[in-house]
Amino acid sequence: MKKWVTGVIAATSIFGLAACGNDSGSGNDEKELVVGASNIPHAEILEQVKPVLEEKGIDLQIETYQDYILPNKDLDNGDIDANYFQTIPYMDLQMKENEYEFVNAGGIHIEPIGIYSKKHKSLEELPEGATILMSNSVSDHGRILTLLEKKGLITLKDGVENTQAQLEDIKENPRNLQFDYEYEAALLPQMYENEEGDAVVINSNYAIDAGLKPLEDSIAIEDSNSPYVNVIAVNKGDENKEEVKALVEALRSKEIQDFINEEWDGAVVPVSE
Repeated sequence: MKKWVTGVIAATSIFGLAACGNDSGSGNDEKELVVGASNIPHAEILEQVKPVLEEKGIDLQIETYQDYILPNKDLDNGDIDANYFQTIPYMDLQMKENEYEFVNAGGIHIEPIGIYSKKHKSLEELPEGATILMSNSVSDHGRILTLLEKKGLITLKDGVENTQAQLEDIKENPRNLQFDYEYEAALLPQMYENEEGDAVVINSNYAIDAGLKPLEDSIAIEDSNSPYVNVIAVNKGDENKEEVKALVEALRSKEIQDFINEEWDGAVVPVSE
């Protein structure tokens, strides 16, 4: 990715010098910033800041991903300069498991996670022993269990931090809910469409990508106070780079916040700091 693009730029520059002599083109000082992102909403939001960064001499290149594993591998390898797809708990878990040295360069937005069902119109309708399908991402389990606890379906053990909660931390489960968590997050919208399980927990980016409207179609959804803010992640030491700071500043601008609010109407919630 980045190495190939850089190589092309270098080759083009050499060709230009050979053909035109000492031409001092205006693009020589432009800096390239390659950011990996999920298709929706992350890549769409990044597209909105391209012209803003261009005015500052920064060429923003966007690499899109369909999964949650490769963006961090590519960041660690140096194939991209930053990524924009993950929450802080997920990044912390990935750093622990893979010995990555990433830094949160800034929080940008929250995507409330929702519970969907084609069989039941509300959580109250879930029957005894209902099966809830959720992703195999351990970092999602705490937020799902916290949501279910807030809705009165389960009770977690005392002293368990919400973001760290796991299935074994359930203290009370009066409806004997069954949790099936062996699925890639990107597959869950299709499982919902296929009416598998009694309810399916879907991250808003995948829900939106599948044509769902989280605020309308879910039977329960996180509120805007969720701690699962999506961040710009960079390798340690890169958080102070001029182009990274410019990216975060642009993403937090009123213009982009207004775009997020208008485009997703509460399904994606911008943060300002």
